[in-house]
Amino acid sequence: MFISPAHAQGLGAGGGSDMFLQLVPILLMFVIFYFLLFRPQQQKMKQHRAMIDAVKRNDTVVLSAGIVGKVTKTMDNGEIEVEIAPNTRVKVVKAMLADVRTKAEPAKDGA
Repeated sequence: MFISPAHAQGLGAGGGSDMFLQLVPILLMFVIFYFLLFRPQQQKMKQHRAMIDAVKRNDTVVLSAGIVGKVTKTMDNGEIEVEIAPNTRVKVVKAMLADVRTKAEPAKDGA
């Protein structure tokens, strides 16, 4: 009664395609968020996990609290022993390492 004949024809024929066209920008936003936010975060987590798994004795590590120490012992249960001062050793969970600095080779003279 209150609907025009032209509008009534549009509702019956193209209703599904109009809904799809409204969902396209939302789906596009999800794709953009995935490539700009989620994927780089996953790659960073993978690199951090590989860095932690490669920790070995005599590596210099930075803990998440900012403490710098030297690895004295690695254990199989996910912990390491870190010397943070002379004769001061603490056990640390590997996941709490912020950075691993491998022991640098001494500079060669006469090169």
